[in-house]
Amino acid sequence: MGSLGEVVKKHQNGAILNILVNTGAKKTIFPAGYDKWRKRIKIDITAQPKDNMANFEVIKTISKFFNISVQKVWIISGKTSKTKTILLKKISVNAAIKKLEESMNGL
Repeated sequence: MGSLGEVVKKHQNGAILNILVNTGAKKTIFPAGYDKWRKRIKIDITAQPKDNMANFEVIKTISKFFNISVQKVWIISGKTSKTKTILLKKISVNAAIKKLEESMNGL
């Protein structure tokens, strides 16, 4: 796996997380791996990209993973794309990286 420093960046309001979304999966999984070419954490979601349902599932899944409210997870770019940039409000880069590293051992 590549460096999580390529995936998680500092933002004035928290941490930025770069993700790659796979819609229509059998099961919702986050983190579901690492795309070394795009330098993004993968997320599998069951929702289809219709009526904003996929974006809502992404926000809900990431908020649950980081144990924060959905109001603290914002899609700041890529709302209509598989590649998204997420803002995790009031989470430090170090805390986000640590949580991801704990879950991604062996991915």
